[in-house]
Amino acid sequence: MQPGGKLPPEIWVLVSAAFVIALGFGIVAPALPQFAREFGVGVAAASAVISAFALMRLLFAPVSGSLVQRLGERPVYLIGLLIVAVSTGACALAQTYWQLLVFRGLGGIGSTMFSVSALGLLIRISPPTSRGRISGLYATAFLLGTIGGPLVGGELVGFGLRVPFVIYAVALVIAAAVVYFTLGNSDLVKPEKGSAPPTMSLLSALRIPSYRAALASNFANGWAVFGVRVALVPLFVVEAMQRSEVFVGVALTVFAVGNAVVLTSAGRLSDVRGRKPFMVSGLAVCGLGTVVMGYVHDPVLFLAVSLIAGIGSGLMSPAQQASVADVIGSKARGGPVLAAFQMTSDVGAVIGPIVAGLIVQQVSFGPAFAVTGALLLVAGLWWARVPDTLARERT
Repeated sequence: MQPGGKLPPEIWVLVSAAFVIALGFGIVAPALPQFAREFGVGVAAASAVISAFALMRLLFAPVSGSLVQRLGERPVYLIGLLIVAVSTGACALAQTYWQLLVFRGLGGIGSTMFSVSALGLLIRISPPTSRGRISGLYATAFLLGTIGGPLVGGELVGFGLRVPFVIYAVALVIAAAVVYFTLGNSDLVKPEKGSAPPTMSLLSALRIPSYRAALASNFANGWAVFGVRVALVPLFVVEAMQRSEVFVGVALTVFAVGNAVVLTSAGRLSDVRGRKPFMVSGLAVCGLGTVVMGYVHDPVLFLAVSLIAGIGSGLMSPAQQASVADVIGSKARGGPVLAAFQMTSDVGAVIGPIVAGLIVQQVSFGPAFAVTGALLLVAGLWWARVPDTLARERT
C-alpha cells in the first residue's frame, strides 16, 4: 500500500472509538471534583479521586502488557472498555466518597488495558507505509474528543452531577459493541493461522536505540504536555500574568489548536520523509516554546508562544507512535513494549508538576518552564543521534 492510499475500515472503527472514549472522559471531567465534594470532603480528597485513576493506570500498565501478550489485543481492548464502562456507571451510583474513590480507581485499570491494547491493534492492522498517517488520525480523534468533552460535560452538569457518568458508561458500552461486531471477523485482527503470533520482549526492544529515544521523548512529553502544561499554565496565567480563569481556558485551547492543525499532515509526511525529522523538529519547537512561555507576560505573545508549542507537540506525536510501531512490526505482539512506552509518559505526567511546582516555590515560574523545555530539547538531541525507524522498517 502506498502512503496516502485507502485505509482499512478497521482503522476508522478504532479512530471513531477513540473519539468517543476521549469525549466521554472529557464529559465527566467537569463533574468529577464537584461530585466528590458532594460527599463532604475537602479539596485534597476530591483531587485524590482524579489521582487514583492516574495511579491505577500507571501501576496496572505492566499487567496490561502481559495480558496483551497472552490473550491478544482485541480481547484486552474490549475487557478494558467494559471495565471503564461498569466502573463509570458505578460512580454514578456511589453513595459514599470511598465508593467513588474505589470505582474511579478501577476505571484506571480498564483505561490502561484499552490504551495499551488499542496501540497494539493499530500496529497490527496499519499498513507499514501509513503508520504515521494513522497515528496522526488517532491522535486527532483523541484531541478533538478531549476538547469537546468538557464543553458537553459542562452543560450536562446542569441536569445533575451523576448524569455525565451515566452517559459516558452507555457510550462506552456502545463503543465496545461496535468494536466487537466490527472487528470480530476481521482477517487483519486475527493472528495468522497455524502458529502463535511472534512476540517482542521489552529487553529486545531496549536493545534498539530508536526505542530508547522514544521512551525518553515520551517521558519528556508526558512531563511537559500532560503534566506541567495542565498544572502550571493555569497558575502562571492567574498569579503571574494577573489574568482571569477565562484566559486560562483560551491559552490551553490555543495550544490544542496548534496541535490539531499539524497532527494529520505531520503523520502523513512522516511516512514519506521519516520519523526522525519530525521528532527532532517537533521536540525543538515545543521545547523552545515551553522555555519562552515562562518569561512572557503579554497576553498576545503568550497565546502566540502557546500556539507554537502546540505545533511542536503536534509535529512529533504521530512520528513518535509510528516509530514504536516500526520497532515492533505488524506481525509481532509487543504488549510489554507498549506498556513501558505508555508508562514513561504517565511517570512524566506525575513527576513533572511536582518538580516544577517545587521550582516555582523556591525560585519562580520562569525556571520551572525552562527546566521543562530543556527536557524536551534533550530528548530532541537524543533523537538526532539515533537511526530513523522508518529506514529500519524498510530494511
